[in-house]
Amino acid sequence: MSDFVKHSLRAMLFLLVQVFILHKIPPLHQFIVPYLYFLFILWLPFNMGRTWLMVVAFLYGLALDYFLMWPGLHTAACVLIAYLRPFLVNLLIRQEGAEQSYGAPSINSMGWAPYMVLVVVLTLVHHSYLVFLEWMSFGNFWYFLGKVGASTGISLLLILITEMLFYRKERFRTNM
Repeated sequence: MSDFVKHSLRAMLFLLVQVFILHKIPPLHQFIVPYLYFLFILWLPFNMGRTWLMVVAFLYGLALDYFLMWPGLHTAACVLIAYLRPFLVNLLIRQEGAEQSYGAPSINSMGWAPYMVLVVVLTLVHHSYLVFLEWMSFGNFWYFLGKVGASTGISLLLILITEMLFYRKERFRTNM
């Protein structure tokens, strides 16, 4: 299966899960909102340039905002993490490392610690920005902190479960 088809199917699957399953869950608490859709952006290939990464993230966030009838909040958060992802990847792995050897960020390509740091930081940035955009209309600082913390915690749990259930076997790239 080509990479384009694989990534397109993955994007549709994450959108469908977010819109028809996670968005329909009755709220567990006023702070907890599970988000898993942005994992698609984290799993995009290393060799995708920042500009294309941001264009894909924009279109992906726009599709989610269309389905959820939000005015661009998810689009802004997706573009932000797409912009920050290459910086974090360059900080977390050595230059001659996994970026040239593997196709996409994973536990195999980066190792447990760098991969989890990448996921935790980008999840926290995504949720902070998303809740901040929502919070500007409400204005309660404790609500902001509580919602960021609870949503980040539940999303990290969902990401960990997704990583364990859907193990991505990364092929070692040779001369391409």
